[in-house]
Amino acid sequence: MSSSAEDVIILGSGPAGLTAALYTARANLRPLVIEGNETGGQLVLTTLVENYPGYPDGLMGPELISRMRQQAERFGARFLKGDATAADLSGSPFTMMVDNEVRQTRALIVATGASANLLGLESERKLLGHGVSTCATCDGFFFRDQQVAVVGGGDSAVEEALFLTKFATKVTLIHRRDKLRASKIMQERTFANSKIEVLWNRRVVEILDPSQGKVTGVTTRSDGSSSLETLACDGVFVAIGHSPNTKLFSGQLEMDERGYIVTNHGTMTSVPGVFAAGDVQDHVYKQAVTAAGSGCMAALDAERYLENL
Repeated sequence: MSSSAEDVIILGSGPAGLTAALYTARANLRPLVIEGNETGGQLVLTTLVENYPGYPDGLMGPELISRMRQQAERFGARFLKGDATAADLSGSPFTMMVDNEVRQTRALIVATGASANLLGLESERKLLGHGVSTCATCDGFFFRDQQVAVVGGGDSAVEEALFLTKFATKVTLIHRRDKLRASKIMQERTFANSKIEVLWNRRVVEILDPSQGKVTGVTTRSDGSSSLETLACDGVFVAIGHSPNTKLFSGQLEMDERGYIVTNHGTMTSVPGVFAAGDVQDHVYKQAVTAAGSGCMAALDAERYLENL
């Protein structure tokens, strides 16, 4: 069966996966890209990308992804909608299940990215898509002239809050500490924006009101206190970080304590022939340009690996 094995399979279709596809395609490896559930990754959930080199006026996240994809296709990359549900990396070629079909490959590039963390409240789960969101740029428009809350204190939370001021009349940033983790420039913009108010040292313990099928407010508690306070709002945006999409490789690839794939000498993982790129192995920079850069590295590493086989 190994005769039908691909040279390279790439898991993921964000900037890391698509750049890896472009480079492996130009090396005549005819890569097969498994797009995954979130086609295009987190960039598709972004409106304006202003910090990608070469686009001085910025461009929309989905358009940037679409251009990367066209470029990879032009050189012979192939795309398969669907998600890898199982993987066996114990021998070469590696075996994957994609929508109940077996796929084999001599080299594998893992670019499955990371997904938004949630608070873990039952009310949050019930109201997801009904006033609770993890993506302001996807859903902000629906909250025109309403009041919203953003939960978190890092760059992503602050970015969400600032973006939401375009639509909402008031944005309350709820943070469980007494200072933000966001970068200085983002903090300055936040404090300078009259539409944003920060609630310090508060935890969200309940989102109201699942019985009405919509968000009417949040209940918060300050640390060390048992007294609850309710804030009325029409929407809640959860921005408390991300978790890498690595469950598929649990017990097969070396990972750190947070589940990010550990890479060495560029993009090499603990299994020869398996490479990792983008947010699945990067919890520090998490930018489109660094993801693309590591996608390029993974492609060159995979090409070198295949040449030496």
